[in-house]
Amino acid sequence: MALTGLILVLALWLSAAQAQASPVRTQVLAQGLEHPWALAFIGPEQVLVSERAGRLRVVGFDGRISAPLQGLPDIDEGGQGGLLDVISDSAFASNRTIYFCYSEPAPAGGGNSTALASARLSADLRRLEQLRVLFRQSPKVGSRHHFGCRIVEAPDGHLFLTLGDRFSRMDDAQTLDNHHGKVVRVAKDGSVPRDNPLLGRAGALPEIWSWGHRNPQGAAWGPDGQLWIHDHGPRGGDELNRVLPGRNYGWPVITHGVNYIGTRIGAGITEHPGMEQPLVHWTPSIAPSGMAFLRSNRYGPQWQGNLFVGALRGQHLLRLQLEGTRVLAQQRLLEDLGQRIRDVREGPDGLLYVLTDERDGQLIRLLPP
Repeated sequence: MALTGLILVLALWLSAAQAQASPVRTQVLAQGLEHPWALAFIGPEQVLVSERAGRLRVVGFDGRISAPLQGLPDIDEGGQGGLLDVISDSAFASNRTIYFCYSEPAPAGGGNSTALASARLSADLRRLEQLRVLFRQSPKVGSRHHFGCRIVEAPDGHLFLTLGDRFSRMDDAQTLDNHHGKVVRVAKDGSVPRDNPLLGRAGALPEIWSWGHRNPQGAAWGPDGQLWIHDHGPRGGDELNRVLPGRNYGWPVITHGVNYIGTRIGAGITEHPGMEQPLVHWTPSIAPSGMAFLRSNRYGPQWQGNLFVGALRGQHLLRLQLEGTRVLAQQRLLEDLGQRIRDVREGPDGLLYVLTDERDGQLIRLLPP
């Protein structure tokens, strides 16, 4: 074997060995949550937790779970829909503002779509005030599937929202006159930023940042200053993507998955000019949900800068060791829990926190070894 080839093999072996290091301990902070979907820090030992059935609760690290907060809008709960992501504003300590997304019913019934709202959390932690709907996915359709619904606040204060293709409308992901299968970008007042990539383009909705997505349920701001998301494939072909403005990520023209019955999707191709390739794809599917970059060194230098992805079908937390946009190694964590991991976040203490999507869901803190 040539020397360069031997060095490469040794480097890959070392990366794999390092990826298997640093096991973690788990600490259950709260349980009894019904299919929790997202968590948002509002203090050093308090988080907001959304339950898919349409409830928002304050959860303390002492295990106390509040009664459902008052002041939520009408939510069309059912199937994959309900109250989904929630984040706290970067200036929450001073403005008490949160953002959340949910499946919003049509005014006269007969459909729903993903909506994004802001509100102020009352000082007594019992209700939401000054509710404002910032964005509504259009058009509304009669579907219980593929809402997407992850929110990211960028360093410049703009909000990104991932939107699913609604399952029955997958071809809409390739057209720009609708919000199906898109990532959108809006200001905190719901207005369209003047530097959005499709602003002024005929036939295109100005909120659109990128398109060609299926059902993205994980999003995070990367250390490279770009938005990263992951996307549910059909049967196989879950994807990790670095989302750039005005780019087409291919669904359903290209995919690394197949239909649930095993038949090909469209022409059955995985590449096409003008369409982006994922950084990595997973077949069989892991059903990814939730995503966070670890910026702290609380677990040691090998974990700092790694990407963590929750897996529903896989029932684990996936750690991806990165070099730029290249995935060097992957490690499955928390498999012994036997629970669906719905969300993962880095806390203000630099530790990782996860939610399990179960009837008796848990909030769990990951402790260093």
